[in-house]
Amino acid sequence: MKTFTLALSPEQFSGAEKNLLQSADFRVLAWTYPSGVKALALENARGRVVALPYQGQMIWSATFDGCELTMRNMFRQPKPSATVIGTYGCFMFHAGLLRNGCPTSSDDHPLHGEMPCAPMDAAWLEVGEDAAGLYLRLGGDYEYVQGFGDHYRATPTLTLRAGSGVFDIGMAVTNLAGKAMELMYMAHMNYAYIPGARFVEPLAGARVRVRSSVPAHVKPTPEWAAYMAELSRDPSRLSSLDSPALHDPEIVCFFEEVPADTAGNAHFLLDHPEGSAFYTHYRPDQFSHATRWVLHNADQGVAAFVLPSTCEPEGYLAEKTKGNVRSLAGGQQALFSVSTGYLSAEERRRLRDELGG
Repeated sequence: MKTFTLALSPEQFSGAEKNLLQSADFRVLAWTYPSGVKALALENARGRVVALPYQGQMIWSATFDGCELTMRNMFRQPKPSATVIGTYGCFMFHAGLLRNGCPTSSDDHPLHGEMPCAPMDAAWLEVGEDAAGLYLRLGGDYEYVQGFGDHYRATPTLTLRAGSGVFDIGMAVTNLAGKAMELMYMAHMNYAYIPGARFVEPLAGARVRVRSSVPAHVKPTPEWAAYMAELSRDPSRLSSLDSPALHDPEIVCFFEEVPADTAGNAHFLLDHPEGSAFYTHYRPDQFSHATRWVLHNADQGVAAFVLPSTCEPEGYLAEKTKGNVRSLAGGQQALFSVSTGYLSAEERRRLRDELGG
């Protein structure tokens, strides 16, 4: 099949949903929210992913087989914001790239860096076919440049497959400067909190530790502190979403030495009580770290069962001290890819037969 590419322009996004592209397998809708944020829905027969092509190519929401994948949050719509904290209701954002994580009082960067809400320079759609079958892809470009400072190009992609509830999220970072740049990247997927769901890592063996630092936005209670002490001694106690009262404030765990299958992929799932699952797989040779983030209160509900990353999310200075900040030489490119989404009960059964767990 010949690849078809359609360049997008802001003028194509009117107030109401408008059909931009349709085929037997896919549909693309464009609109502008009342807030002024432009949105694009990529749809297949099983559901849709809503992305913000000009705001960091953030993925605002994802729904498949009638199941909402996105965290419960306080935002009725995405907001125009320079930082992610001003519109923290999304399914996924690209965290980084020069700085990342929760800044300490000594850090000078915003929460999760400059990329989550970056003003994209270009966006396009691509329809084609590869070894995995038919696909619909959203791509974008963002050029970051500072006089006498860093200069890079970020190229995020979002790829939907025909008939699948699992989609691919990509990021390419190219250092356009003549000197090395620091790189901190996390694919920050904010999955919904499903009561009674169970965390599953089919390829056992990763070392897990609970975050010991307490960011400024976390206000510990005595009950939470006691629970955290228990988890620190035995992280396996956080195996399911059966104690929502103990998941406020947030619980954060770090994974080290995550095992991969023969194809080089690590696998993480959040198994739902009725048999379906949220699913993510990625390559540990691209993402040397992984984080789990759980929060449940009156305003938010999130079970980010795995956040693949090049570092831990404790802010630039802490990660620099740990040796977790990568260096990308002038002219070099770093590539990242994550497959994530929804598995039906039958798809989950087949994966269990393949991987175990």
